[in-house]
Amino acid sequence: MGMKCVITGSGVKVFGRAVHSLSRIGDELYLESLDDGLYLRSVNSSRSAYACFTFAPLFFHSYESTGGPCHCKTHMKAVTGVFRSLPSLDKTVEKCLITLSSANTRLVIQLLCKYGVTKTHNLSYQDCESLQAVYSPDSCPNLLRAPAKLLAEAVVHFPVTLAEVTLMASQCGRVTMRNYIEEDSDSSKAMLTELALSRDEFLVYELQKQTEITFCLKEFRGLLSFAESIGNPVSIHFDSPGCPVVFRVEDTVLEVHFVLATLSETDNVSKSQNHRPPVATDDDFLGDDIDYMIAMETTLGVSSPAPGSPNFSKRPLHENPSPPLETDEEMEKEIPGTPPNKKFRSLFFGSILAGSGRTDQEVLAEDSDKDS
Repeated sequence: MGMKCVITGSGVKVFGRAVHSLSRIGDELYLESLDDGLYLRSVNSSRSAYACFTFAPLFFHSYESTGGPCHCKTHMKAVTGVFRSLPSLDKTVEKCLITLSSANTRLVIQLLCKYGVTKTHNLSYQDCESLQAVYSPDSCPNLLRAPAKLLAEAVVHFPVTLAEVTLMASQCGRVTMRNYIEEDSDSSKAMLTELALSRDEFLVYELQKQTEITFCLKEFRGLLSFAESIGNPVSIHFDSPGCPVVFRVEDTVLEVHFVLATLSETDNVSKSQNHRPPVATDDDFLGDDIDYMIAMETTLGVSSPAPGSPNFSKRPLHENPSPPLETDEEMEKEIPGTPPNKKFRSLFFGSILAGSGRTDQEVLAEDSDKDS
């Protein structure tokens, strides 16, 4: 099994920007080469953020995938080091050769620069299962599409240290973004930053009902940086609070999916605006401040890439049987990663919490080492 591809011209810089965007998600880069393209994926340690870049064969000057599906993972810092100096990458590098072979267990990236200079990077990698988040953007009832520059100029008003941002879309044609304030924070010291966007500024504005979602800002900035660099709009697919929000960027030879978990508090609006304690309900998980776990599916030897656009071939997602839920003790453990000081839990998509009537859209993070 192996893969060999050649990237030329401005495509080298686009590929480098994709790697840097994924570096905002996790510490490991997952590569999967298939006949219909090359997939780059990453997930953070708490399984609250997932991203996938799909490069179609037409993106490359030449692309070969032999011996069946090939999937592996390598350290993210090693790959970002290859594509450092992004502003001058397309001016100094004329061609990029990427070779992945199971024979020498090395991921070889060669940069053919001007004046006959060749930089060769031999990176070690590990064979791994195929990584895939379980989500369906087309099933989300709400869709917003806006120029990347508009969204980038909106989030620039928030401090770089801000962990989470709240987006609220109303049927009257108004979208507001504001910083999320913790329930137990001192309201006298907290600073609320809020800005509003009009329906006319969006390319697509499809909303079934007024919805408010809160998600991590760091990963969102990474997507906007990439989308703005290639000049493509960003589509936002979302449902009710607690359901993953899917950010999508599409092109004829490229497709990007960022999936971020959202806060699942039913009274998120009152907490963020009035800073009042929540009203007691029958929800057994009311004490959990956040529901940030995203559905993750890992399989070995069988590929299930992210749901594609009409430009790519469709392949159904795997349906996993329901494994046992985590124990109460495991649920209480705090998982490292963004955002800090949050409680997490792993549940399945579509599971109904008794007494609450609320659909929990989180899925157990499953990492199984199956034999191919």
